[in-house]
Amino acid sequence: MKIVRFIPALLGMVLMISQGASQEKPRPRAREAGVIVGVLQPGALNAITDVGGVAIGHTTLIRGDNVRTGVTAILPHGANLFREKVPGAVFIGNAFGKLAGSTQVNELGEIETPIMLTSTLNVPRVADALIDYMLGLPGNEDVQSINPLVGETNDGYLNDIQGRHVGREEVFAAIKNARGGPVEEGVVGAGTGTVAFGFKGGIGTSSRKLPASLGGYTVGVLVQTNFGGILTINGTPVGRELGRYYLKEQLSSKDFRSKGPTNLSLSNSPDGSVIIVIATDAPIDHRNLQRLAARSMMGLARTGAAGSNGSGDYAIAFSTAPELRIRTAAGNRGSKSNVILLSNDGMSPIFLAVIEATEEAIYNSLFRATTTTGRGHTVDALPIDRTLEILRRHGSIGR
Repeated sequence: MKIVRFIPALLGMVLMISQGASQEKPRPRAREAGVIVGVLQPGALNAITDVGGVAIGHTTLIRGDNVRTGVTAILPHGANLFREKVPGAVFIGNAFGKLAGSTQVNELGEIETPIMLTSTLNVPRVADALIDYMLGLPGNEDVQSINPLVGETNDGYLNDIQGRHVGREEVFAAIKNARGGPVEEGVVGAGTGTVAFGFKGGIGTSSRKLPASLGGYTVGVLVQTNFGGILTINGTPVGRELGRYYLKEQLSSKDFRSKGPTNLSLSNSPDGSVIIVIATDAPIDHRNLQRLAARSMMGLARTGAAGSNGSGDYAIAFSTAPELRIRTAAGNRGSKSNVILLSNDGMSPIFLAVIEATEEAIYNSLFRATTTTGRGHTVDALPIDRTLEILRRHGSIGR
């Protein structure tokens, strides 16, 4: 396990764990357990980092009994993002959230900072630190405007959310330790304190690689899962058979109509949020990136998400195609682009790719997460053996 910092604290010990941390006996990813999602093939890593140049970094914060939080950084490329912006778009499935920076992204069609994921009340602190990081980069000495892009979900069930424990040091660590290669999933970074479908959620990732006949493009997805519904895997009502799903208590109560629901628990709550980050190397601009981001909601729906009033469901998409980078310098103002973009018809296979990758990334966030205790609450990990038994019974596992 790679440790970035180990600090004695008043209520225990703080662990700041970077990308690359691992458990002694890691739980399998969904595909490793035999859950094959869709018809398209994943990339070599089955991760967002299959898209060339994308790097992921985590800082995981664990302190005493009450702090279970962190921050995750997604870097579209390794250069100065303000000077070499990437085309981007944000799609809103339901706007019950505190996503910072989305309006400028959709107005200009550009992303100019790393994408950061964290806990709800930490958004302003992470945005402030991200501005510090960007202003400190060589070449940005005269910059007077930065649009930090920061997404969040609420980890207050397991974490002391009011403590706002993620700050400048944690943000800088996540960005500076961001790497390509395998991505740590589950209880890590921004997913440390999250809950999905009544089980432990977290960070998950997946990818799809189109065949050469369809352009050979790669689509990668990373998710921060913290929402509810009726967990469905490859069309199988797993949550219902495991006895944890939205409206279970109300539907099973004989006097529900007269008395209303009582003893509502986290396991049947649909609320929370999900952030879906999408990377592709396809040459597509803001308009088709927004269409691509919208299709990720279909992958979310396949998993049984309830899309509740209290769930902030957002998708952030960007293209890493080098020819599409928006280079900011005084000498190129008013310059014209001669880039050839992928046609609308060419988007259809990429739409399917993002649907499948989003679905599988959500499953991976559950399969890789481990049982977690915080603030006097314990959230169980998805029971993999029982889940696979249910899938086998329904004929939903394997090819």
